[in-house]
Amino acid sequence: MSTRNAILIHGLARGPSSLWLVGLALARRGWNVQRVRYPSTRAPLDELIAHLHPIVTQTDGPVDFVTHSMGGILLRAYLAQERPADMGRVVMMAPPNQGSELVDRLGGLAPYRWINGPAGMQLGTDEASFLRGLPPVDYPVGVIAGSSSANPLSAQLLPKPNDGKVSVASTHVQGETDHLTLPVTHTYMMNNPAVIRQIAYFLENSRFSR
Repeated sequence: MSTRNAILIHGLARGPSSLWLVGLALARRGWNVQRVRYPSTRAPLDELIAHLHPIVTQTDGPVDFVTHSMGGILLRAYLAQERPADMGRVVMMAPPNQGSELVDRLGGLAPYRWINGPAGMQLGTDEASFLRGLPPVDYPVGVIAGSSSANPLSAQLLPKPNDGKVSVASTHVQGETDHLTLPVTHTYMMNNPAVIRQIAYFLENSRFSR
């Protein structure tokens, strides 16, 4: 039996440690876990893709992926160009698959651009968005969206329900296998026990537990 591999991809302005609990849970269930480190706020998405290639190509056996936020967009862009020989399943937490209205509304502000960097500015909902050039997914994808926010101000700028950064509607992607909404926030959903259980369940069953 081949070793199961899980590659974890963090979100915008975060790091590999943000997915530590997810990795620990998967390792305990038998996955060989690797975390991608990439400078999410320092380059556009088409340059950041290169950080995935060495880890993916050097991994032997079935490869599953778990992403948070912009990490899901980075993975979609990579898989549109290259695909592991033994492609497994993907769980995306709070991916802005249809873009984020926060970028539309706040992207003109210098502090917002400085915090989120070039890649963050590519995640708007307009026709020029990087997302418009990505194809539908054609591999098993489970999307977990959040419906709770720790920031009432940002939540008011988004369609409801939302997680304070991304609306539930925006997390959907054409071709997705399953979609689940949980009462968790964007920033910390990856630490929620229910989210972690659902990640493992989807990677094992190609569907979420209900």
